[in-house]
Amino acid sequence: MIKRVFWMSIGVAIGVIAVRRVSEAKTSLSQAGINRAVDSAAGAVQSFAEALREGMGQREGELRAALGLDNSDNVAETLRSTRR
Repeated sequence: MIKRVFWMSIGVAIGVIAVRRVSEAKTSLSQAGINRAVDSAAGAVQSFAEALREGMGQREGELRAALGLDNSDNVAETLRSTRR
């Protein structure tokens, strides 16, 4: 009798776990679940793009400072001197 109760409880536990997993899969595949996933991915891409732009701006500033191109007058003079 105890064996039957034990196996019955194991079966119920497996059934509950299966139902929960199916419910989670169903919600993740719904329109709202897909929207959440796309929103999360879009946020990650946007964060990456912002970090990339910031890094590019910093590096450009470093290069301009190293080459002495800090203002637009220097840029025009440098272009004229390189064309000669």
